[in-house]
Amino acid sequence: MAEAADIQGIGPSSARRWLRRTASLIIGAPLVAALLAAPAAQAGMTTKAPTGSETVKVTLAGVAPSAPVKGDTLTVSGTVTNRGKDTITDARVDLRVGPRLFGRTSIDTAAKRTGYVLGSDPAPLGGKYTVKFAKLPSGGSQNFSLSVPVGKLGLGDDGVYQLGVSLSGQTSRAQYEQVLGIQRTFLPWQEEERDSRTKVTYLWPLIASAHVTAETGSDDQQTPVFADDGLAAEIAPGGRLEQLVSLGSRLPVTWVIDPDLLASVDAMARNYRVKSGDTTVAGKNQDVAKKWLTQLQAAVADGEVVALPFADPDLASIAHRGKNVSGTLSHLQTATDVAGTTVQTILHVKPSTDFAWPVDGAIDPSIVDVATSAGAHKVIARSDSLQETGGLPYTPTAARPIGGGTTAVVTDARLSTAFQGDMSKAGSSTLAIQKFLALTLALSEQDTDKERSIVVAPQRMPTVAQAQSMASALHTLDDERWTEPLGLVDAAEAKPDADATTRVPRSSQYPKKLRSQELPTQAFQDIKSTQVSLDNFQVILTQPERVVTPFGNAVNRSMSTSWRGSPLEAQQYRDSVRTYLQGLINEVQLISKSDVTLSGRSATIPVTVQNRLLQGVDHLVLRLKSENPTRLKLNDGEAVAEQPIRIAGGHSQSVKFDAAANINGQVQMTAQLYTEDNTPYGGEMTFTVKVSELTPTVLLVIAGGLLLLVLAGIRMYTQRKRANASGTAGNNGGEPEQPSDPTPDTGPENGAPSGPGEKVER
Repeated sequence: MAEAADIQGIGPSSARRWLRRTASLIIGAPLVAALLAAPAAQAGMTTKAPTGSETVKVTLAGVAPSAPVKGDTLTVSGTVTNRGKDTITDARVDLRVGPRLFGRTSIDTAAKRTGYVLGSDPAPLGGKYTVKFAKLPSGGSQNFSLSVPVGKLGLGDDGVYQLGVSLSGQTSRAQYEQVLGIQRTFLPWQEEERDSRTKVTYLWPLIASAHVTAETGSDDQQTPVFADDGLAAEIAPGGRLEQLVSLGSRLPVTWVIDPDLLASVDAMARNYRVKSGDTTVAGKNQDVAKKWLTQLQAAVADGEVVALPFADPDLASIAHRGKNVSGTLSHLQTATDVAGTTVQTILHVKPSTDFAWPVDGAIDPSIVDVATSAGAHKVIARSDSLQETGGLPYTPTAARPIGGGTTAVVTDARLSTAFQGDMSKAGSSTLAIQKFLALTLALSEQDTDKERSIVVAPQRMPTVAQAQSMASALHTLDDERWTEPLGLVDAAEAKPDADATTRVPRSSQYPKKLRSQELPTQAFQDIKSTQVSLDNFQVILTQPERVVTPFGNAVNRSMSTSWRGSPLEAQQYRDSVRTYLQGLINEVQLISKSDVTLSGRSATIPVTVQNRLLQGVDHLVLRLKSENPTRLKLNDGEAVAEQPIRIAGGHSQSVKFDAAANINGQVQMTAQLYTEDNTPYGGEMTFTVKVSELTPTVLLVIAGGLLLLVLAGIRMYTQRKRANASGTAGNNGGEPEQPSDPTPDTGPENGAPSGPGEKVER
């Protein structure tokens, strides 16, 4: 390197700098080139327009009737949209009826197909059963409606047929007829009722997220305080919960209800308040709440109702992260205990409380254990959790004994997830409805010799569009051609299939996606901390029920399944409950004291306890401790003294402790409230007592001074007496007798504090 530098006429340091600069340029050149090329590449990039049989998007807005019978006319309506760059000419919309599909797997496969495949897709009906458009410009859309007598569809034996709608036409680049777009769906075909029909149980959930806080008003009714008024929108006409009640009232379904929802709406039907910043405002949706409850009472009057534990606790979160935190399982038991009472009181029907419903029906041994510990002997699972291992050629009945007297009610995964997408678009809803019906018919055809009971458990909180799509599909089954409705209780008691799997999957098989959404262990630690504080607080109250009920419900809401996917909101709710409780606890406190000056051997030390609650407190003990009992003792020479506390709401009580001083100096005093079981309540208070005791020397000096004053008084008295005697002898009593000295004026007592502290009573 040195030789190279010498040749170039530069030193070693300059050479190294030159090499570094050169290397940087060499390394950086591709990066610079890439950065310069990127804008040019982006400028040249354009979204590639669909071509071939995906040029046109075909959307199916409706298939009516969804499951036709002989003599019907099938009407298929929808929209075609040209997504290509060229105008389509001689466009024609055709209906294509495919061959019969056997089995639900073939339905799944057919549903995934997108483009047109020559030779695989059937020929169009043609003839007069077409809709023609002279032109369909780029980006343009046209609505269509095709009506065909069912007899012209060429349907054969009962079963599921694939139904396709295609658009054919020409473009300037391909001036020949070709299929430019196709959409497929399914057509269930069942001419007559079957001798053996599949029993279908459809769960209809009424569940909402938490809206009620732990806070209540000070009135006798304890007016509840809502975090927001969002629940009113859900139960108002057209709202999600209003639609679920309206639609479900006309369906043969099993109602699955969270009692917390009923309790919340019932509270709204009376006086309630809503948080608004740092204050609350009066709620105004009493009429909406009353109407919704009335509709629901009528809807469930003759139906079957299953009550979930209060606030729908997350069983999987409890099993995986909460059960080892002491007290968690007791909350679950309490939530189960109040469920039946709440539903029966508000809806006037007796619900079944023997069912547990883990999220998405995913179970493992720990989830089953937690569910049964709360009193449930029937666990609603899902078939993608209890997967068949024996390769059964049919879907077995839902009820499965899984040991310990527990029954797993295994819902059908395909049917339960049929309406989980965005059903607000007509095309999505139509496809979902047709596929749901096709799957139920295919299931019924699996083994006609077996009578089976199938359970469907949709998503916990369906949207309005999802609920409407579900209802439309169920109405199609009203004629009971291949299915018949069955309640959940009967489905759980049906005779199990001996060949169906009963093995509960291991904990390691629990879905990772669901596990990632669970409440953290810290959530249950927070709940435990709140419960401990509540337990300590309620024992001092004269009306403990005023806090036990609202806070107990709030604790249950803290474990709700509805918090999944919302960890921040869940944490904020738990924090709000804990903060409000701590605020109430702090309303009973010791009033801070200034330093106390103790003059003399004995005195009383006052300590004041304040109760700003609206109810009385009792079962409290105030304990005062002298940190230096040699210098200052309490009550008969003890270092610690205590007195019972009982204070009415909104009052204070001053408690006095006898104290005796021995030696001058300062003494640290500690005051602390305790419950009767010796648990500290609130924070301790410290203050200082300044002892200024009169010693023997001081007393001797004072005594000497008093003696001098007495002697001086005697001398003055003697002198005055002698003077009076001399005057009388000289004047013979001519002057009146001199009056004695007036009484000294002592003045009022000084009201100012003695020294920097407060002077105690002696």
